[in-house]
Amino acid sequence: MLPRARGGLSLPDSERTVPERMTRLPLSPALPGRPLPGRILRAGALLAPLALLGGCGGGTPLTFDLAALPGQARAGGAARSIVVSEPVGLQPMEADRIIVREPGGSLSFLGGGQWADRLPRLIQTRVIQSLENTGRLRSVSRPSDKVPSDYQLVSEIREFDVNSGTGEAVVDLSAKLIAEGTGRVVNARVFTARVPVKKVDPQSAAAGLDAALGQVLADLVRWVNTAR
Repeated sequence: MLPRARGGLSLPDSERTVPERMTRLPLSPALPGRPLPGRILRAGALLAPLALLGGCGGGTPLTFDLAALPGQARAGGAARSIVVSEPVGLQPMEADRIIVREPGGSLSFLGGGQWADRLPRLIQTRVIQSLENTGRLRSVSRPSDKVPSDYQLVSEIREFDVNSGTGEAVVDLSAKLIAEGTGRVVNARVFTARVPVKKVDPQSAAAGLDAALGQVLADLVRWVNTAR
């Protein structure tokens, strides 16, 4: 279902390093739900809703979440553990804003919408949850958890935006599995997904990016569970 919205805090002026694409959009009432294309049919995952807070001002952005893959536990889990680092990315990717890539390649923030957390931390959380939901690993943790692990999963957000020229939500994530202790790169791969969006607005952009991330997560989880 399309997400319900809640009021969120705008990014402070000091952190706005790229121009606003739309600086003030009126906050409309929450839209009635309807199925998301692709992802709801493929994996049953939904764009997670957030409650609408009372007393929202006209310029308050809608806040959207991203969904982890649902549980698909299998018997015979792998006897290894993985620590998942927070992805890195260019400065615009470090914020909680939805990004639009213009035909000339310039980036802008989409006014009227934001993510529920900083994008790298949100993606890290959904990767961890997706891996945990398979039941194939002994443990999945963050570096701050200080849990002994066999491998570290490091990644880079190469693209996570809506391309206004092609009308697509694009997620491009590179990942490496590194053996703990030796630092040897065991395997590396780039994961990319593109999902059409009907228009460049907060709801369509968030739904399209959630669906594209769902495809990337499915490939990433399969790769982690089988990589040697």
